[in-house]
This record gives sequence, structure tokens and C-alpha cells, in this order.
Amino acid sequence: MGESLPALFFLKTSGMRGEESLVFSSPVFLLIFLPLVLCVYYNPFFKGRSFRNYTLLFFSLGFFAWGEPIFVFVMLFSIVINWFFALQIDRQESLAKRRWLLFFPIAFDVGLIFVFKYLGFAARTLGPLLGRGHIQLDIALPIGISFFTFQIMSYVFDVYRRTAPAQKNVLNVGLYISLFPQLIAGPIVRYETVAHEIGHRRETAQDFTAGVTRFVFGLGKKVLLANYVGLIADNIFGLTTGLSVATAWLGAIAYALQIYFDFSGYSDMAIGLGRMFGFHFLENFNYPYIANSVTDFWRRWHISLSSWFRDYVYIPMGGNRKGKARWVLNLLTVWLLTGLWHGASWNFVVWGLYYFAFLLFERLTNITRRLGPLSHVYTLLVVLGGWVLFRVDGLNNAIHYLGYLVGRGATSLVDRNFFYYLNNGRWVLIASLLGCLPLARWVGQRWASEAAGKPLAKARYLGRSLAMVLVFALALMVCINATYNPFIYFNF
Repeated sequence: MGESLPALFFLKTSGMRGEESLVFSSPVFLLIFLPLVLCVYYNPFFKGRSFRNYTLLFFSLGFFAWGEPIFVFVMLFSIVINWFFALQIDRQESLAKRRWLLFFPIAFDVGLIFVFKYLGFAARTLGPLLGRGHIQLDIALPIGISFFTFQIMSYVFDVYRRTAPAQKNVLNVGLYISLFPQLIAGPIVRYETVAHEIGHRRETAQDFTAGVTRFVFGLGKKVLLANYVGLIADNIFGLTTGLSVATAWLGAIAYALQIYFDFSGYSDMAIGLGRMFGFHFLENFNYPYIANSVTDFWRRWHISLSSWFRDYVYIPMGGNRKGKARWVLNLLTVWLLTGLWHGASWNFVVWGLYYFAFLLFERLTNITRRLGPLSHVYTLLVVLGGWVLFRVDGLNNAIHYLGYLVGRGATSLVDRNFFYYLNNGRWVLIASLLGCLPLARWVGQRWASEAAGKPLAKARYLGRSLAMVLVFALALMVCINATYNPFIYFNF
């Protein structure tokens, strides 16, 4: 019937991309790497900005090279190429010359990501059409290539648009690209966001404390929630004897919870680590499952990617300023690219088109206003359908699974699998569902306003500290006992 799901069970996972990588939720990172970085960075003898920047650069390259000893040179070469052309662009006053120079680094970046991520997909797709039969190209994918390539492109774009100055020191560009808190799975940090902080940030006790808190609760999201609901999702999606309607819905919901807590947990850890070293990254999630439209969902989910495509693709193409036909084309382009950004397969292409269709439908019909409170239900149904396309390998399998949700091909309305997984995973499912709501933020703000200047404030901070210690202790136990617990977005 599947792997047992006791109240607090330890994970053994394998087979995902990047199994040798150093991850935030590994004992090596938590007990060795991070303490070592902090000790060297905050040593009492060398406190200069250059020393601290080079320390972060050294450890960041080591962090990437831990699992990618060859591909670290690909990243370094990309850094040098983009640094060089950004300097040339910055020196030009002529807009025509700046545009001409912009072509070279962007062509290099797009070409790099195409070769590693999409060449195999293109060969498999075009081979039969060109009469070449099935062509199989097995090209290893560097972990996080989509993230660090988009970041380095944002650096060149920001220099071209003069929203940030070009860096004369290639090592500072290297630090921006390779900074280990956000290197592998984001958030995608704009250069203009941290350009000043690279050379002029100030580390404070308040930022460090806030960073540790954010990191610990992000770690809890990952190992205490995402990993456990992920087991439910993996078991249900892995069933080969057919699904009941109820079990199919439980699997889709479990995966929706898994990917949210997995990715938002990583983002929390990245933002927290950044603050520990004086960097302030922008938020990447804002409770997306309370959205009342698909448009609203994408304002709340993976904000750094949505805003990247908006500012560097959609708006430069004309946005909605050049007529309805051009607007539709621009929207289609953005969502095709968004789908492909997530992976080189037809599932992701269709996933991008799926969201394009619903976003276009909402804009043209204003459906969410007509639905009123039911707009939340509509949004969740659309999102869950999207996650099925995202999760299931192969379009045919995804279509079959979507059919189970509406009863087509399902074995029954409900079966023993449903009750088995629901019973064994009920507490983690309840905790995960509650964690999707901004309850903690609301309670914290309410308590903070009522406790300001009162003894109750001390109790609030004490309770938060105890909760953080408890979460860290439980998470560390799970990390030590798990063979490997990778992040879903390592694959992108």
C-alpha cells in the first residue's frame, strides 16, 4: 500500500538531481559549513569589507563546487564574460553601441542555458521531424543554472539601463552571482537590489538575529512539513493500480503543499542567511494559496521570477501598451518562456500555456469579480490542476491523472488508500494547511501591537525563541537521520 507514515518519520529519498550537492538541510551544512563560514567571516581580527567579501566568495565557490566540481568553471567563465561586456556597455554613451554590445553577453547566456538545458529536448523533438529518428543527448545539467544565469543577465540589463553601476572588480561580480545563500534555488536577486550592499553593507546584531530566526523556520518548513507531505504525494503519484477520485485529490493537494513548503522554505533560508551576512533580499512568497485569482497567485508565488519576466521581457516587448493583439503575443511569449524555464519537456510547455490561457481568460472576462467569494475556490482548482501537469512525467500520464480528479478512469469515488494516507498523515496535513494561511503573521502583529511597552512583550519574545529552538532541534534530528532531502527547485 506504500511506505508507512508515522507521526514523525525519517526520510530516505534518492534519484533526484544534485544528490551530491551541499544542501541547507544537510548535517554537513548545518554543523560544519555554516558555523565555519560564520567563524571566519566574523573573526575578531580581520573585519574589512574586502576580507569579508572574499571570504563569502571563497566559501560560495566551495559550496557550489561541492557537488559541481567541473561546472564551477562554467559559472566562473560566465561571470568573466558578463563582467567584461558590462564594463564595455557602461563606457558607451551611444545607445546604438550599447545595444550592439548588449547582444554578445545575452547571446552567450542564452546559448549557455540552451546547450545545457534545452539542446537534448530540441534534439529529441526535431530528430523525428527531420527524419533522423530518435536522438538522445545526455548532457548533465549544472545545478541552479537557470537561477544564476538569470541573475547574471539581470546584472548586464541593469548596467545597460543604467539602474546600477558596472562593477570594476570582477570578484564583486563573482560574489553577487555565486553568493551561496541564493545560488542554487534563488530567490533570483536583482543586481540593483544588492549593488550598494556588496561594498557598503552593515552587519548588525538585529539583522543577524532576524536572519537566524528566518533560517530556522524555513528549515522547519522544509524538513518538518515539505518532506513529509512529499512522502504522501510520492506514494500516491507512484501508485500503478489506478486511483480513486479521493486519493487523486489527496495526492494533488499533498504535492501542492510539498512544493510550497519546499520552495518557500528554501527562500526563507536564503533570505535569512543573507541577513546574517548583511544582505537584504526581497521576498519571494506571500501566502500564494490565499489568492483570489490566478493573476493574484502569480503575484504571490515565486515573486522574483514573475517580476524578472515582467521587467526584462514583458515590459521591454511593449507590455499592454501596443494594442490587444501585441499584448496577447507578449503574454504568450512570457508564459512559454516561464514554462520552459522550469524544464525542458512538453509538460512544462503545456504548463506555461495552461497559465497563459487562464490569465488571458481572467483579463478578458473579469471572471473572478463575478464569482465573488468563490474566486478562491476557482483559483485553487486551477492551481491544483497546474501542479498535476508540473509533477507527472509525460503529458499522457498527466492527462490520465487529471482524469482521475473528475472520475474518468478512477477505480472508485474513495478507496482504502485514501483513508490509509489520510489517517497516517493527518497531523502533518493539518499543520501544512494551517501553515498556508497568514495566521502566524496576523497573531504576531496583533500580539506585538498589544504587547508594545508591556511585560507581555518579553513573554512574546521568549515564546518565539523557545519555538525556534524546538523547531531547530526537531529539524536537526530529521536531517541527521535522512540520507538525502533535496529541494525540488534544484532541478531548475
